[in-house]
This record gives sequence, C-alpha cells and structure tokens, in this order.
Amino acid sequence: MHGYAGKVLYIDLNTGKTRVEPLKMDYAKKYVGGIGLGMRLWLDNSKAGVDPLSPENPLVLALGPISGTIFPTGGNGHAFVAKSPATLCIGEAVAHGTFGSEMKRAGYDAVVLEGKAEKPVYLWIDDDSVQLLDATHLLGKSPSETEDAIKEELGDYYVRVAAIGLAGEKLSKIASIINEKTRAAGRTGMGAVMGSKNIKAIAVRGTHDVVPAKPDEFMEMVKEFHERMKGPATRKYRTLGTTENVLVHNALYCMPTRNYNNAHFEEAEKVSGEVVNEKYLVKILGCSSCAMRCEHEVVVPEGPYRGTMSRIEYETLWAMGPYCGIDRLDAIIKGIEIATYYGMDGVSAGVTVGFVMDCYENGILTKKDLDGIEANFGNSEALIQLLEKMGKREGIGDILADGVRVAAQKIGKGSEKLAQHIKGLEVTGYDLRCLKTAALGFAVSFRGADHNRHGAYAFDIKGKVDRLKAEKGRGKMVRDMENLYALIDSFIVCKFSRGTYYKGLADMAKLYSLVTGIDMTGEELDKSGARINTVARLINIREGLGRKDDTLPWKAMNMPIPDEGPVKGAVVTQEELDLLLDDYYTSRGWTLEGVPTAATLKELGMEGLTKIVKGKQEA
Repeated sequence: MHGYAGKVLYIDLNTGKTRVEPLKMDYAKKYVGGIGLGMRLWLDNSKAGVDPLSPENPLVLALGPISGTIFPTGGNGHAFVAKSPATLCIGEAVAHGTFGSEMKRAGYDAVVLEGKAEKPVYLWIDDDSVQLLDATHLLGKSPSETEDAIKEELGDYYVRVAAIGLAGEKLSKIASIINEKTRAAGRTGMGAVMGSKNIKAIAVRGTHDVVPAKPDEFMEMVKEFHERMKGPATRKYRTLGTTENVLVHNALYCMPTRNYNNAHFEEAEKVSGEVVNEKYLVKILGCSSCAMRCEHEVVVPEGPYRGTMSRIEYETLWAMGPYCGIDRLDAIIKGIEIATYYGMDGVSAGVTVGFVMDCYENGILTKKDLDGIEANFGNSEALIQLLEKMGKREGIGDILADGVRVAAQKIGKGSEKLAQHIKGLEVTGYDLRCLKTAALGFAVSFRGADHNRHGAYAFDIKGKVDRLKAEKGRGKMVRDMENLYALIDSFIVCKFSRGTYYKGLADMAKLYSLVTGIDMTGEELDKSGARINTVARLINIREGLGRKDDTLPWKAMNMPIPDEGPVKGAVVTQEELDLLLDDYYTSRGWTLEGVPTAATLKELGMEGLTKIVKGKQEA
C-alpha cells in the first residue's frame, strides 16, 4: 500500500484498550483523508444529538495520503474532527508543522479516541506501542511547556507533541490544540473536546518510511513544485506573510473594525504587515517538507511587553488589533502570546474581546461587571486583562471563555445583536457587508463563520465580480471553491500553496495518483470534494441544523457600513441572502431547504447515508 498507512487506531479511553482496524479503501478514495476521512469516521462512530463534551463524542485525528512524504507542504498536516462544543455541529481544525508527518510514520491514517480517561493522561504512540501515561504533573502547563516536559520525560527531543493548555482543561469552547509550540488546530473548540476526555497531549514517534507508488515521477513533481513554491505564486507568504492583508483590506474598506461598527481602521498603518516585518520580525520558519516558509516569528523589542514572542498572522493581528480598535502592535503580539499560552483560538478570543468592548460602550456591561476593567475600544490594557481572565476562566472570563454566542446568551440585554458569529463560531477578518460572494461562503460554511472553508472572498477582493452585488452564479463559484478547499484539507496540503497548482485539480489528481498508485482524475477529485462537503452537511442535518442556520451576524444584515468611502451603505439584505442560498443549494443538487436529494446522494455514491435525510428531501 502506498500513501495510506492502511490502519486506523481506535483507543477506548475508559479501559485503555486499543485496537487497529484496516482502513476501508472505499473510504480512502471517496473521502481522500484529512477532514474528509475524519468526518466520515466520526459519523460512523457517533450517535445523533451527542453532547460535545461527553465521553460519547469521539475525537478523530486524521491524516492525508500525502502526509509523511517530502512533497512541498504535503508532508506535515493533520486534522482533528469532533462535534463542536462551540457550534453544536461538525467541528474540524487543521494544523501543520511536523506532527502529522510523524504520525503517518508511526503507521496510522487516523486515530479515533472514544470515551474518557479516569484521570489526566497523555497518549504516547511509538509505532506499534500505544500507551496512556499519567499527565497529572502536566496540568496547568501551557502547550509549549507540556511539549518540553514530555520530550524530556521520554528522552527524545524529536518526539512530536500536540497539547492543550489551561483553556482546554477548563473546557473553554474556544480552546485549541497546539503543536510545535505555536501551530494551532484552532477553530471550533477541539481543545475542549480533548480536555473533556482527560487527554492533556498526544505524543508520537514514527520510524516507518512513507514510499510513493511511483517514486521517480513523484520526485520530478517534488522538484517542480519546490521551484513553483519559491516563485511568484507564494511571494506574499514568503515576504510579509498574511499580515500583508491589513493594508489591502483596509484600502478596500472590507476589514471589520470595532466589532463591525466600521469597515475601515484609520490607524491601520500602525499595525500593518510592513511595520511588523520592519520592527518586530526575528525569523521566518517553515514546516516539514515546505519549500515556501511562511511562519513569521516576532519579538517585542522594548516597552512594557519587552521580550514577548509569538507567531503572527493576519487573522490574529486583526482580531486583537483593528477589531478591538487597538493600534499598538506590542499589545497585539502580547495578546496573541497569551492566547497561545492558555491554548485559545486567537481569532475567537480577539473577537470575543471586541464583543465585550461593544457591550461596554453600549452600557450593556459595566466596569463592575468586568471586574474593574474599562473596556473601551482601543484600550490595549483591557485586551490583555480580559484575555488573561478568559484563559483562566476567572471572573467575567468564565462567561467569555465559551465565545460570543454563549456569552451573549448569558449577558442578555440585547447583546445578541453585538455577537458576531455564524453557527456559534466567531467571524474572521472579512467584512461580509461588502463582500457578497464571501457572505454566501460564510453563511453556508459547515463549521460556521470561517474563510478557510471556501476562500470565496478572493472573487470579491480581486475584483473578479461586483462585490456589492448578489446575483445568480455565485452559488457555483462558492461550491467549486468549497470542493477545492475540502480537498486541500483532506490531502492535506497547505492552502498557501494553492496557487502553485497551475492546472488546479488536474495537478492534484496527478499528485494523488503518483503517491497512492490509485488512478484519479480532476473530475473524480471534484466529486470527492462534493462528497466531503455533503457528508458535513448530512452530519449537520442529523444534529438539527438547516437553512435557518445558514445566515449571517445581525450587524452584517442590519447595520450598513457607515464609513465614507467606496462601500458606504453596504449591507446584506435577507432578500439577497435568500437569492444566494437558493443559487448555492441548486448548484449542489440540494433542495431549497438545503437538504441533499436522493439523486445527488446516489450520484456521489452515498446511498448508504440517505436515511439521515429521509422525509426531509421534499423541495
């Protein structure tokens, strides 16, 4: 067998017993790997309506067929899948680094964690040896501290570790799982699921070779893509990184600012990627097998946060900067460091602080409610104080640690209108009022408010469509990009490398075939992408979601952009959203209620799942 290890490891945390089952090759070809395989395995091993923080919610760790190879960006990724405590629908989070390649070399395509350990443990996978080791002494440690402690305990610096911090231990619904100290499987609260199972960390060492089916042709493709990834398609990531987006989005008036009160930040120059690289950047790192290198490590050189170090990306910079009205990069970097230390999703954490600031300025929350914090927009000290409280679940932080939807439900007083989320997942750095293709992508995203499930913002930002207009045709555009993004996270390769696949799915099909030896065409891959998105939809339908949940935050539909500029007055009306949803569902072969039809399921070879939507398929 090539590409795939051919084995799925099941661990019963209640008893400590393990078993290995062969990977179903039908699943391998249909769902590819990564999030696709992970979601299908989760569906097979769970029951409808499961409490996300109960032992009955399996946590699946899944790899792709390219994992463990030397293909640029393809050797290193991994995905966690479970029902999300934040959204109550399917949750998944992908991270890169070296952890995924090590897991593949240990000989597994996926690990399914069931039940709950009696006491805190960490999972130690050393090829065929699988143990649950005591982790009591690791409680309270950050993911970075946990990683160091485990490596010292096992006596091997090259062991790879994915761990949760205090946020995961305390079941914060925005908790992440972090590997390589700064690389987070960040969104949808997978860290809380791991914490609910009493798992502090997963450590792995693998010694098996991952051999492609056609090594000579594979090496030629590796060489070609090494050169492509050093070329113009990845310039942004190799130079300024994603923080280049700050000035780009700000100029287009599509950067949500002060919790969606604005779409343009007047102090954007102070927090730009250019300033980050000029004054704070110390090193740019790459993942295993990556020819591109994009991880920008920054250090604060002076001032009250001197010595603070973190990795920085556009989304976390935006969430803790412009979204909170903050123009101090040193404080933003400190905020990111705090989120990483406690193991919180930096995007959700920053958006939650922005929500608090909006509530404070509207009189919904008082200084007393906030334990003495004056949470005005722009108050960088308030950002730091609130993040600390969230990480520890102290005071007001106990409410905020579960994200904006839960916080608004508990705070009340109309705060629900200020809670910017979709399906319970906090928004990211794209103002949906003036990016209407993106608005559709965000609305239908199976994991909630997120750009990484569809990339539809690119059509709007690059001017390929009229970004202020909702019209037919956008549904297919979103569908096609969703399929591509699902495949990227199922192979798993890096989204930053997507521009190097000059022939699109044809290039990806060639890579798949050379590695696995399984013949694959671009058309078949597109069908796999559709299948992955459809299995996610079926899970969400099983968990009670439907068209009513494919919506946008209140401000995106009720508060037109106020800024003087090219998009003043832009907003997404219900009529526009309905038009876009109808168009999208039609492009997918679903009913107008967003339910996959029997004919569509048959076409995708998913007849066995028809029972999930039985009685719901009438248009």
